[in-house]
Amino acid sequence: MKRYTQFHEWMENRENRVRIGLSKKAVKELGEIMYITLPSLGSDLKEGDEAVVLESTKAATDSYMPVSGRVVAVNANLKESLDLLNDDPEGAGWLYEIETYEK
Repeated sequence: MKRYTQFHEWMENRENRVRIGLSKKAVKELGEIMYITLPSLGSDLKEGDEAVVLESTKAATDSYMPVSGRVVAVNANLKESLDLLNDDPEGAGWLYEIETYEK
C-alpha cells in the first residue's frame, strides 16, 4: 500500500525496503520532466534532505527524503527513458529505494 507525503512523493514498503516516487498529481503539475538527477547508491540521507533534482517544461524542483535511510537502488531505466516517469510515475517510473534506519 502506498503512503503519500504532503509534497506529493509516495512510499511503498517492499519487503525490507521502501520504494519512493512522485505522485501522478506532482508529475501533472510539473509538466513533462526533461531531466532528473537521482541519489547515489549507498548515500545515507536524512528525512528532509534533497534526494532528487527535476527539471520540467514548467519548473525546476527538488524532491526530498520522506524518511531517513540508505539508498540501495535507483531506477536505472529512467536514464534511458524519462517517459517512464512522465507516463507512469506510480509504477514503472519509481525513483529510488532505501533501507530505513527505523526497524
